[in-house]
Amino acid sequence: MTLVLFAAAMTVTVTAGAIYSTEVFAQGGGVVRDIKVVGNRRIEPETVKSYLTFTAGQRYDAYKADESLRALFATGLFQDVRITPQGSSVVIAVVENPLINRVAFEGNTEVKSDTLSAEVQLKARTMYTRAKVQADVQRVLDVYRRQGYYATQVDAQIIELDNNRIDLVFEIREGPETKVVGINFIGNQSFSDTELRGVITTTESSFLDFLKPTSVYDPDRFNLDRELLRRYYLKNGYADMRVMSAVADVDQEGKGFFLTFTIDEGPQYFFGGVDVESTLPAFAAETVRGNLLTKPGDVYNAELVDRTAERLTVSVAEQGFAFGQVRPRIDRDPVNRTISVTYVVEQGPRLYIERINVVGNYRTEDYVIRREFRVAEGDAYNKIMVDQARLRLLALGFFKDVKVNREPGSAPDRVVLSVVVEEQSTGELSFAAGYSSAEGLLGEVSYTERNLLGTGQYLQVKVTGSQVSGGAEVSWTEPRFLDRNLSFGLDAFARNSDYTSSSYTDAGYADLKIGGSVRFGFALIDSLWLNTNYTLMSDEVYDVADGSSLAVKQIEGTSVISSVGYSLIYDTRNNRKNPSRGFYFSFAQDVAGVGGDVNYIRSIAEGRGYYPITKQITLVGRAIGGNISGWDDQNVRIVDSFFKGGETVRGFATAGIGPRDIYTDDPVGGKNFWAATAEVRFPLPFIPDDLGFGGAVFADAGSVWGSDANKFANAYCASHTCAAGTNAGTYDSNDIRASVGASILWNSPVGPLRADFAYALAKASYDETQVFRFGAATKF
Repeated sequence: MTLVLFAAAMTVTVTAGAIYSTEVFAQGGGVVRDIKVVGNRRIEPETVKSYLTFTAGQRYDAYKADESLRALFATGLFQDVRITPQGSSVVIAVVENPLINRVAFEGNTEVKSDTLSAEVQLKARTMYTRAKVQADVQRVLDVYRRQGYYATQVDAQIIELDNNRIDLVFEIREGPETKVVGINFIGNQSFSDTELRGVITTTESSFLDFLKPTSVYDPDRFNLDRELLRRYYLKNGYADMRVMSAVADVDQEGKGFFLTFTIDEGPQYFFGGVDVESTLPAFAAETVRGNLLTKPGDVYNAELVDRTAERLTVSVAEQGFAFGQVRPRIDRDPVNRTISVTYVVEQGPRLYIERINVVGNYRTEDYVIRREFRVAEGDAYNKIMVDQARLRLLALGFFKDVKVNREPGSAPDRVVLSVVVEEQSTGELSFAAGYSSAEGLLGEVSYTERNLLGTGQYLQVKVTGSQVSGGAEVSWTEPRFLDRNLSFGLDAFARNSDYTSSSYTDAGYADLKIGGSVRFGFALIDSLWLNTNYTLMSDEVYDVADGSSLAVKQIEGTSVISSVGYSLIYDTRNNRKNPSRGFYFSFAQDVAGVGGDVNYIRSIAEGRGYYPITKQITLVGRAIGGNISGWDDQNVRIVDSFFKGGETVRGFATAGIGPRDIYTDDPVGGKNFWAATAEVRFPLPFIPDDLGFGGAVFADAGSVWGSDANKFANAYCASHTCAAGTNAGTYDSNDIRASVGASILWNSPVGPLRADFAYALAKASYDETQVFRFGAATKF
């Protein structure tokens, strides 16, 4: 009994001594004799020890133990870590994070799994951590929100496997798209809400959402809209304008956003004095004053100031001052609400281009990119000219983004330009179908490649068809022929028009044209282009009905037309697709008879003017006229004559005005024509501008006259027996035809369409009228 009590007492004494010894070791900084790692399964002990801030042989320090604990947790390798002193040893007990075997997404239909996989940071064969899972859940939500699905919910589920492995599954409940249900503006006095909605890219949700996706809320687009508003006001003279706030609020049901822009417009400024000063020796400011785009008294336009500075910089460089730069100096007068601008020509830094590197063009050839630069390796560096080259590259349509980075060269006065491009698809396969009151059902299939084989060449193959006509065309263009600012193109075409039984005309014949052409074109000066062409064509008139005009019967058969021509085009429109300001003029002539069977000279002149009555209402005027005359004792065939009406003078059928065979009542065309239009275009109320709808009211006038059909009919009767009355001649008068009407315009996804309602005010008794017309819009 005494022995047992003694043994128990010894055990308690030893245990208590061990505990006391460990506490003294931990608190008193005893020397660590050994470090043991337990609980590790995949991670080597030495890997764990490498994160510790103490080693064996050093004194134990509680502060260093805490640092080691934080370092081990920071690796993301462990769920739990404990550091425990045991005697003169330290035990590191770890619980490893599981290894991810597979990452999967369930419930996603609007966003592909590949897109989500690229976005999350957790992948197969990486360590699972709660922090990374939470971050990846947010990343998935962000992807959905960028695509407008703000009601999406995401949960991360773990499926445990053997050997401390897991499958990570993101369960997604997508919900409906979150639309923008309202866009409001506060503080706008000078521009209406409707006009400002036309400036921004985001649109309100409507029944036409299927046409455009911009009614889905996108925070990046929302931020862009804020900047677009600022630029719009600066462009219209409001130099003090500020967007005080831009707020996106979700409605109570979480199904839609209300966007509110609060604006402080400030006063509208006008240009005061506009001048050019030079600090460059031997440079006269007067030599570039003709390049000024800003004029005293005009509404201040910050965009125009920047464009003028760029234009002057290029002009200075072209005069031999390679290092010259232009800096606009702005002097604001708040009292008189004027801003005076002085363009200061000064010496820029003396830098030379050592090398131009092109990166990212996996498809486009280097030379296609380099030729857009007006500077080359060894030339003086000019920032404006480099920036203009970047804009020209973007304008090609080959690249999604272009960056030109300036990097140090091999010497202080040398720079290296790194042109980084992000290519995009340049091919387009399109299908279109429609209906025209002139030709019935229409169809078109075309393939367009704007960057053929990466050479910058243009290729289009198009097949068209309707109830009246059909054809195929191939067009190829080299925009920089022989590496010069000279375009070169080849065309081949086949067009067949069957007028034997159509609403277009009952002329009772068909016409097949097969041929090709060669084109050259170049810019003479800014906004003025010269194009030249040669065309060789076979023209067959066939299937001529017994009741057709004698003038048609006379030209039945195949003729060869060989012609040369040119056109001059002057264009200052602010937007070629939908202009609201500027002028367009063209003059074209073709001379047939350079070989071939047909001789004529054809001339056509056209002018268009665009004047903004208000910010959204545009007055458009157009005048067009033409003449075709035979030469070398030849008359002008019907198939070469002018047929007008329909698109040219609305309110009349296609080929509804002009000379007409008295016996058959068929249109026979004229050698002369003119037409004029005055049209006011405006947005349609209650329809968002971005949908492309618009309205117009118009007045048209014109005439076609001077047919040679009688001469062909007489020639036919001279060699054939003509029934009585069949050679009765033609109705032919140069009397003015006129009409008024209204139109609905639509820039649809398949191209511009329009519906015209017109009433003929003045017409000849033999003309054919047409109140309603629908079809592809003729842009003018």
